[in-house]
Amino acid sequence: MHIAILTFDGFNELDSLIALGILNRIKKPDWRVSIACPTASVTSMNGVVLQSQISLGEAVEADAVLVGSGMKTREVVADASLMAQLKLDPHRQLLGAQCSGTLVLAKQGLLAAIPACTDLITKPWVQEAGVDVLNQPFFAKGNIATAGGCLASQYLACWVIARLEGLEAARSAMHYVAPVGEKEEYIERMLRNVTPYLNEVS
Repeated sequence: MHIAILTFDGFNELDSLIALGILNRIKKPDWRVSIACPTASVTSMNGVVLQSQISLGEAVEADAVLVGSGMKTREVVADASLMAQLKLDPHRQLLGAQCSGTLVLAKQGLLAAIPACTDLITKPWVQEAGVDVLNQPFFAKGNIATAGGCLASQYLACWVIARLEGLEAARSAMHYVAPVGEKEEYIERMLRNVTPYLNEVS
């Protein structure tokens, strides 16, 4: 099982790397999580340089693709050649987007008739793309999920794990990363946000 996290220049570290850390709690030989960038390396909004692990071409063939966010997402969606490489297909893969990553899915026409979550800064741009934005941290329908707010990336990662490996695997992953003394609280919050959408499979 291969999960790709699309990460562009100006990326938000929390969005890409929290998901990366949680998804990598699955320790199975056939489970792989990769950072995918359009260039050999990208620099975050705070100056952190991250090396790409796979190309966008490899990423779009993954079993699940998460689109991270960043301060240059509007430049990404305005780049026709870059967007043309993102041949994403919810019929054959799970798709998720975090914060401004939701704008990428919207511009690809993947959120038609599907409400979505995003951050407050990106909200008007997603609405301009014709998508109804929800005032909640996570929403999924069928094989497409979106999350709004950096720390909501935990829900996106747990949704992917629950869909691919089962709810107990998601619970275990959250238990590992949650703060000591608050683990059950974090697990319960994750379950409240994720489980209502696990049966929403097209």
